[in-house]
Amino acid sequence: MVASMRTAVLRRIGEIVLEERPVPVPGPGEVLVRVAAVGVCGSDVHYYEHGRIGDFVVEAPLVLGHEPAGEVVALGEGVTRVGRGTRVSIEPGRPDFTCPQCLAGRYNLCPRMEFFATPPVDGALAEYVVVHEAFAHPVPDSLDDDRAALLEPLSVGVWAARKGRVGAGSRVLVNGAGPIGLVATQVAVAAGAAKVVVADVNAHRLQVAARLGATATVDVSRSHLDGLEPEVLLECSGHPGATRAALEVLAPAGRAVLVGSGSADLALPLGFLQRREIELTATFRYANTWPTAIALAASGRVDLDALVTGHYGLADTEAALTAPSRDRTAIKSVIRPAD
Repeated sequence: MVASMRTAVLRRIGEIVLEERPVPVPGPGEVLVRVAAVGVCGSDVHYYEHGRIGDFVVEAPLVLGHEPAGEVVALGEGVTRVGRGTRVSIEPGRPDFTCPQCLAGRYNLCPRMEFFATPPVDGALAEYVVVHEAFAHPVPDSLDDDRAALLEPLSVGVWAARKGRVGAGSRVLVNGAGPIGLVATQVAVAAGAAKVVVADVNAHRLQVAARLGATATVDVSRSHLDGLEPEVLLECSGHPGATRAALEVLAPAGRAVLVGSGSADLALPLGFLQRREIELTATFRYANTWPTAIALAASGRVDLDALVTGHYGLADTEAALTAPSRDRTAIKSVIRPAD
């Protein structure tokens, strides 16, 4: 094993630097993974541009990246679930395993969760990372490194669909056609939804949504959502005005799942929600989603390759982070630390 590795570090707002750091050593129950691919998330871009997301504030240099995949190259004491040479998709959090939320199966709500690239925990834009063996998920050879990495955002879509109880015959509105909206669309289709309408202001992304199975699309810069009456809203835009407009077309007894995060506050149409007995919930990451995500991607029911619009080396991290601001057709950048 080499002793040092390259990392891409957010030193301050708008500045990424490459640093040499020691290769981490796996402790008991942990594995060392050579990182092959890391998807760039909107949260990475937000930290790069603003230095914070809500209560999570970057107060010290931070390694970004929480959508990684790679190969297990070393084992800590007592590891039994995976072996050296296993290709894995990394679930990028470590709960305490013992709190009431963890014991209830809601480990995503663990108050002591250590989550990649959430201050002050470093992320995966590095050549090697250490992860608990329970969160290093083996992937079949049919899933390449890109798709193995993008099981993370796919898990967000799986979790959103579960929270919205999307199933056979459901009528679904996906608000926002970014990466999460596009995977949520595919999960809804795979779950048997009869109608999946996708709304956005980006015509290119709406075209992608149609190719990925949306039954209809709405460019809300040109049209309104009136008359849709979906049973389920998967709100992936994070835009307060767009969220409210989508809420106000839900069918009676409809279910709204708030997935996107773009604003700290949201004015709710309470009278409308009460008169129609709308169920309103939200998502925070995911729990127990990787087996489903792997099955969906490996079976071809979800196309993750369609999201990838650029590959970058570790030295080009800033270009990967700024791609959407330069190109409206950019959807998902993937960084390959070995390049």
